[in-house]
Amino acid sequence: MGFRKKNKSPPVLSHEFVIQNHADMVSCLAMIILLGLMFEVTAKFAIMFITVQYNVTQVLDEKSDPVNLYQYGPKDVATVFFYLLIAVILHALIQEYILDKMNRRLHLSKTKHSKFNESGQLAAFYLFSFIWGCSILTAEDFATNPTFLWEGYPHTHMVFQVKFFYICQIAYWLHALPELYFQKVRKEDIPRQLYYICLYVVHIAGAYVLNLHRLGLVLLVPHYLVELLFHASRLFYFSDENKQKGFTLWALLFVIARLLTLTLSVLTFGFGLPRTENQGFSLAEGNFNVLTIRMTCLAAICLTQAWMMWKFINFQLKKWREHSQNQASKKKAVSPKSKPHKREPTRGGAANGVVKSEDKTSPRARKAKAS
Repeated sequence: MGFRKKNKSPPVLSHEFVIQNHADMVSCLAMIILLGLMFEVTAKFAIMFITVQYNVTQVLDEKSDPVNLYQYGPKDVATVFFYLLIAVILHALIQEYILDKMNRRLHLSKTKHSKFNESGQLAAFYLFSFIWGCSILTAEDFATNPTFLWEGYPHTHMVFQVKFFYICQIAYWLHALPELYFQKVRKEDIPRQLYYICLYVVHIAGAYVLNLHRLGLVLLVPHYLVELLFHASRLFYFSDENKQKGFTLWALLFVIARLLTLTLSVLTFGFGLPRTENQGFSLAEGNFNVLTIRMTCLAAICLTQAWMMWKFINFQLKKWREHSQNQASKKKAVSPKSKPHKREPTRGGAANGVVKSEDKTSPRARKAKAS
């Protein structure tokens, strides 16, 4: 990991060297971009990486002040790249100063160690994104006006918070791809992580490019809440296996979030967008309100939700089997062992052909008593 002191340094530019020092190398690259702001020749290029581009000033009313809005464009790729570097640095800081210290105290196995790190990183990201998304939705007053999902489409203009939110989201999920190499993720875990990383990138970037950022933001916030609860519950489970109540609440909210996602998607693509005034396809205007694109987006969301529900059902069945097996093993361990019955003496006091006398006096005492 970056920022970690090692007694033995591996060969320069070897795989182990890059893995151990990747955060330091990325920090140097980010510092070079920041230093570009100090020189007039390079400042124009450095600003393209650091600040949000495509600013548009609009005057809504004569009495009101001008409003700064933003569009998207090719220069956003540079901005995403810079904040991808920042995400790598923050990832290394959380791993080094929080998760590694907790791992040393818990003494987890290799399998649990990998899952603990994954849940720790994702829980921090989901918590930050959920709070940020809620603050944006509160300003938009979505709860009182759900029709803002499709009214006035295409939504080519965004406020600063919305655009920066999407830039950071895309940058984070793109940074997760090289982290599979930097974190030495096990081969059997790579396909599972690749699936959900690619799904996040495709869906978030699709909402950003197709000017569906309102719908994307509304769907991301409850989804992040559910994922935050799952990974937080898994962290508590690794610290104490008896703490499993969080998974029950997560299972309930997971189903509700899937139904909410499907409902809002069908409402937007099936009823809202087809009834708006701006129908047609135009790259210059950012209008993608045609039947083909609407049905493609709706099908992608429905297939993703179906895949997530399938994974969820398999996960619950696996947990149910493990629970039933544990209960069966506990019952076998608690059940008392069968004890051998004592053999009753035969009639007349004989046992095994031997007659036992009830008189326990010595032979000398019996002779004295007979005389």
